[in-house]
Amino acid sequence: MSSYPLNLPDSLKQEAQLRAKRDGVSLNQWITTAVAEKVGSAKAVDFFCERAAGGDPTGNRLLAILRDAPDRAPDAGDERSI
Repeated sequence: MSSYPLNLPDSLKQEAQLRAKRDGVSLNQWITTAVAEKVGSAKAVDFFCERAAGGDPTGNRLLAILRDAPDRAPDAGDERSI
C-alpha cells in the first residue's frame, strides 16, 4: 500500500466527510472506494471501446452467420412471442 497527499477544496472535503460519516467509514476509506469505483468505470469504458473497435459496422459478419444458420422451427420454449 502507498500513501498520496491529497489536496481537496474545502467544500469537497466537507461533502466527502459528511458522506463517509453517513456510510460509517473513515474519510480515507470513503475516498479509496470512490477512486476504485472511478477506475473500474474507466476500465469498463476502455474494454467496450476496444471491443467496438474490432466490430463490423456494416454488419456483414453477422449477416453471414445468419445466412449459414439452419432454417428450422425454434426449440420448445424459444418461440418468438408477438
